[in-house]
Amino acid sequence: MFNKVYLTAIFLTAILFAGCKEEVKEEVHIVRHYAGDVEVLNSCGEQGAAGKMRTFLRENGFDVVSYKNDRLQNYDETIVVIRNPEWEGAQALARAIKTDNVMTVVSKRSVVDASVYIGKDFHKIIEPEQGENNDNE
Repeated sequence: MFNKVYLTAIFLTAILFAGCKEEVKEEVHIVRHYAGDVEVLNSCGEQGAAGKMRTFLRENGFDVVSYKNDRLQNYDETIVVIRNPEWEGAQALARAIKTDNVMTVVSKRSVVDASVYIGKDFHKIIEPEQGENNDNE
């Protein structure tokens, strides 16, 4: 009797698990097809730097949704922090700012695609280089 009960339990367990499939959830990446939401943080300590960078980025097609002073005011070089690694505008932003200082920091609480931390080198970024001609002249 013990063997019949034991075998019946094994048989019923096998039937139950034979019909079950393990669900595999695929991770969904959101790719945004727009200019991207960018925040600008003045990290160099120069008054008005965030406003100047905001104007520069908007003129280059980026949507700057906020600009303000950073808590730290001692960055020598401008840094781009990508918050949404799936955003296709990340490389264009780095090119526009003329920097290789790009890092990715993903946060589910982030509401922007990228953050630009302005360093003391920002004048080289927003002003035309020596020898460049302005088309308006």
